[in-house]
Amino acid sequence: MTGVSQATVSIVLNERDDAAVRIAPETRERVLAAIRRTGYVADPIARRLAAQRNRFLGVFTYEPVFPAGLGDFYHPFLVGIEECAERIGCDLLLFTSAPVVDGRRRIFDRDNRLRLADGCILLGRWLDPEELARLIAEGQPFVSVGRRDDAGGPVPYVGADYPAATAAQVRRVAELGHRRVAYVGEGAGAESHADRLRGFTGAVAEAGITGVHVRIAGSSPGQVLDQLEEQGCTAIFVEEFADGALLAEEAGRRSLRVPDDLSFVALGDPTRPAATDLDFTGFRIPRREMGWQAVEVLSTILDGGEPEQRLLPCAPVPGATLAAARA
Repeated sequence: MTGVSQATVSIVLNERDDAAVRIAPETRERVLAAIRRTGYVADPIARRLAAQRNRFLGVFTYEPVFPAGLGDFYHPFLVGIEECAERIGCDLLLFTSAPVVDGRRRIFDRDNRLRLADGCILLGRWLDPEELARLIAEGQPFVSVGRRDDAGGPVPYVGADYPAATAAQVRRVAELGHRRVAYVGEGAGAESHADRLRGFTGAVAEAGITGVHVRIAGSSPGQVLDQLEEQGCTAIFVEEFADGALLAEEAGRRSLRVPDDLSFVALGDPTRPAATDLDFTGFRIPRREMGWQAVEVLSTILDGGEPEQRLLPCAPVPGATLAAARA
């Protein structure tokens, strides 16, 4: 129809340039006109086979992301992943058939379908180090949403800069005159928890104030608040938003006013339901941007680029639960 070679049609159809074949603008337009006139559409399966790419990106979650208790936390990550995948012309596969072992999903099993996708985004507060190491050893392209450092090798990730965000809040508390402060939470296990505690500990030392670490596992809010009062703490940094809500409620029962008598700083967004009317001071995790950039990093890897490790800043939230320390 156009009087040109099949190779020329292929170059025009796939919107690429070939250094060995220079196509004149009028020739390109003639081919495009023929495509429009005939309504021709390239076979997507044949095109993907030729490129050895499916244009499918997998999303594997170690925790269920749709139950009401977790949906609000994971939703922004998934929005960012979907938006970036749409922009680069990829479809998403959500892997949900992985077996649950010891209460957690596992990537590798006899029905593993991971290779249906060109690469995979891993999402969850905890990722199995052995599975990460196996993904690296087998050369399967993946990117973790969240910093990971325990896979025996470099893990490509997009995470939140929790140490810097936490340290900034400690400095703010110190400027308001608080001299004894507490970190309430495990501060271990997931990298995100360890990063928060590291930021807290370093900033407390730099500010020359006293910081204590109170673990909440196995203790009631009343027992935790007893420890905080015994230590004379006037500002409380809570690892989990919901724990802060419970402690603030307990403080109210004891006629302690927030923030006049006791200040609270929430180190991130709620990961589980938290019933409170308080506008917590703290910071927000860039969840949507983390999901978006995870797809960007994965796309770079699939195109032959180097894996990256990115940490994104957290946005401070002024809130209403932090005030100057009482004299």
